[in-house]
Amino acid sequence: MKRLAVIVLVLAVAAGGLIVGRQWPSVPRSAAVAATGSGSAPSWLDRLGRMIGWHLPDRPARFSGYVEADYVLVTSSLGGTLMRLDVARGQNVAAGAPLFQLDDTAERAARDEAAERLRQAKAQLADLQTGRRAPEIEAIIAQRIQAEAAYRQSAANYERQAQLHRDNVSTQKQLDEAVAQRDHDRARIKELNAQLQVARMPGRDEAIKASEAAVGAAQAALANATWRLGQQTGTAPVDSLVVDTLYRPGETVAAGKPLVQLLPPANIKIRFFVPETDVARIAVGQTVQVTCDGCGVPMPASVRYISPRAEFTPPVIYSREQRSRLVFMIEARPTARPEALRVGQPVDVTPVQP
Repeated sequence: MKRLAVIVLVLAVAAGGLIVGRQWPSVPRSAAVAATGSGSAPSWLDRLGRMIGWHLPDRPARFSGYVEADYVLVTSSLGGTLMRLDVARGQNVAAGAPLFQLDDTAERAARDEAAERLRQAKAQLADLQTGRRAPEIEAIIAQRIQAEAAYRQSAANYERQAQLHRDNVSTQKQLDEAVAQRDHDRARIKELNAQLQVARMPGRDEAIKASEAAVGAAQAALANATWRLGQQTGTAPVDSLVVDTLYRPGETVAAGKPLVQLLPPANIKIRFFVPETDVARIAVGQTVQVTCDGCGVPMPASVRYISPRAEFTPPVIYSREQRSRLVFMIEARPTARPEALRVGQPVDVTPVQP
């Protein structure tokens, strides 16, 4: 008898619910969604509760999504043979940690050659700017001392010949020869003075400018060679997780091809989908709560992007409740514990009202 009574009671409740569901006036979907705040129409139980004056409290909207990420692909602009791979898939690396080493024999030789050419250009510029060497200047000074001594002798000889010529003892020829020797020795002193002045002066302005340009060109060549050498080594730009390594030592890597795929924790993002009836309630910069299986307490995230175009619900999204087919894709960045999330992991997102 008790079993029969239970069966009769269940059938009565079911029949009452069916009757209420049929007799209850239809509610527009937009109004239903606004009433429940969950992105779906109210169930017959909610309508029954409102009919008798009792209803469950409004539940916060909750949307389905999954974890996505922006990967960092570390490449080499030049390419070459992979000599060493310093990381493995699944490894955590710090910023600046070495990732790989390509064959750099040619680049290292070019860098050394450029450094030597720069040293040569600087030496030539310094030589033009400082004038002749000290021993050369000392040799000119010694020659001038000899010329001064010769001039004193020739000047004295001229005085004697002039006196003898006045006394009619020497000929005009002897006087002319004394005058010529005196003038020659005096001109030699002027020549050596000019040579000494030139020896102490730097090079001509045009020659110095040309030498300075050669130094600049050598510096640019060294910078280029140093950059090319640096391209043969890869380092982690930020703290990251090594998602994958795409080449093995001994393989030839083409220029611009990625060798290591990294995932910085800051590049993890949540992608979830909101019905078009609820998208106006979410704004860029708003905080949402993200929950997932095994994640523990909900983690906050900040909305960074709201798609301007509507799309149909992706087939990979399976909602717990019936949702509208027309949705907007929204992206949010976790502001705490992003490392607890895994790419492709399904999550639930609950907006936090300001």
